[in-house]
Amino acid sequence: MKNFFDVSHIFFNIMGYPMSYIEFFGVITGLTAIWLSAKANIWSWPIGIINVILAFILYFQVQLYPDMFLQIFFFVTNIIGWWRWANPRPEEEDKKHQLKVSYMRVSQLTLLMALGLAGTVVVGATASRLHEWFPIVFAKPSAYPYADSFILTMSIVTTFFMIQKKIECWIIWILVDIVATVLYYIKGIKFYSLEYFAFTIIATFGLLHWMKEYKKYQKIGNV
Repeated sequence: MKNFFDVSHIFFNIMGYPMSYIEFFGVITGLTAIWLSAKANIWSWPIGIINVILAFILYFQVQLYPDMFLQIFFFVTNIIGWWRWANPRPEEEDKKHQLKVSYMRVSQLTLLMALGLAGTVVVGATASRLHEWFPIVFAKPSAYPYADSFILTMSIVTTFFMIQKKIECWIIWILVDIVATVLYYIKGIKFYSLEYFAFTIIATFGLLHWMKEYKKYQKIGNV
């Protein structure tokens, strides 16, 4: 079992790329969770919990420390999101008695985006010094601390949007997924890079699907 979580324990080779067990199953659970999210399916949250546990272990081994810490946040928010979607207030319910999708106010979106970008700078500066402050834990310097921190901070911002089923979450996810696709490819975890490329496509579908769902509510309300 210990070997399963080791990034050097190879499951199979594909086109010369050594695929570890943890990277393969991390990607599979991640793709499943995000696809279910795009379909507004509540099962995305429990599957997401499995995914973040695997990702936490993987990111530690490839020195993407901000991404590693992000998984702790995701673990908590997957639990919160699962509860929130399943327990909406009566006026927030869809026909399945789950939380409806909705839009954010422009002012609220602008403020949170600004905070996310400011957070990227602060977290990036912190991540770049972790190996100096805690050399026993972080033996190597953080790889690409600012790009990695953009993924962390903006993922935090948009996860809160997703918990509330705000349509704008998908716009931010698209930006995050593009950055992650490039970063993970450079770091050599190419199956994760491919996963985030797929996430970009799925996030685009999610944006269109949630917009379509919202229009359905409007039509029902006008009947």
